[in-house]
This record gives sequence, C-alpha cells and structure tokens, in this order.
Amino acid sequence: MEPEQRRAAKQQMLELMEAGVSWQEAATTARAQTSRATASRWRQEARTRGEAALQDSRHGHPAKVLPPVLHWLELRCQATSLVASSQLQAELQEQLGVRLSISHLNAVRATHGWSNVASQAGKKSGRRGSECSGGSWRAVVAGSRPGDGFALRSGDSDCLV
Repeated sequence: MEPEQRRAAKQQMLELMEAGVSWQEAATTARAQTSRATASRWRQEARTRGEAALQDSRHGHPAKVLPPVLHWLELRCQATSLVASSQLQAELQEQLGVRLSISHLNAVRATHGWSNVASQAGKKSGRRGSECSGGSWRAVVAGSRPGDGFALRSGDSDCLV
C-alpha cells in the first residue's frame, strides 16, 4: 500500500470509529490491517494532533539529519551555543517542520561540537565525592542516626558525603 493509500485508509478507519463502529469493522471496511492497540493509539493521536496524526511516523533507527537541517543547526548553535536542545527541538519543528528526538539532537550536537557548554558545566560527574578530591580531609559527623551522612572538611571547604 502506498503512503497516500495508507493515509486515506487510516482516515476512513478513524472516521468510522468516531461514528461508533468497532475498530475491527472499521479496519475491515477501510482495508487497514492493524491491531486494537494501534487503532486506539491512532484515535488518541487524532484527538490530540488532528490532521498531523494521519501521517506515518518513522520507527526504529532515526533518519540521518539532512544537510539543510544540519546547516540550520550549525547556524543556530553558533549564534547561541547556550540554547537547550528542547528549545532547538521546538524551533526545528516550528521553522522547518522537522521532528528530532532530544537524544538524537544531542548526539548530532556532540558529533559536530555544537554541545550546550552551559549544561555540561553545571552537571556533576556522577562520582560520589568527586568535588572533594585532593588535599587532606577529616571527617565531621553530621548526625547521630544512620543515613545522616558526614562531611569532609579541609581548611575552607566542606563536602557532604
């Protein structure tokens, strides 16, 4: 079935379902081969997204970012490198009609060196006590109950562990 035929079958099926026809009858009438779960998902998407829900979305491995989109991303990230990927995602959708997942957008940004420097600077390394490395430290008990933790103190800095 061609993409336009799939779109028309999906539309007919959704119209029948909205008219009260069961999903099985609607699928048979529209010649759309689908499951109950998919029919319900299509119905919900149609209610929230309208006509846009009739377009097939890509599944599986994300498509390569095409040169016009890469060029737009390059210009946008170089103009303001501190822009969040969620903001870029919204702008791409609005201006170019392209939807990229944030994880794929982050991967593209990292590959091309357009990462958000500010978000990386504020992140912790993930290792406990990494902010407390080096120097000589002494433990200072913070509480008397288990789980209260303790602090490491060295001169003018503290680190809660």
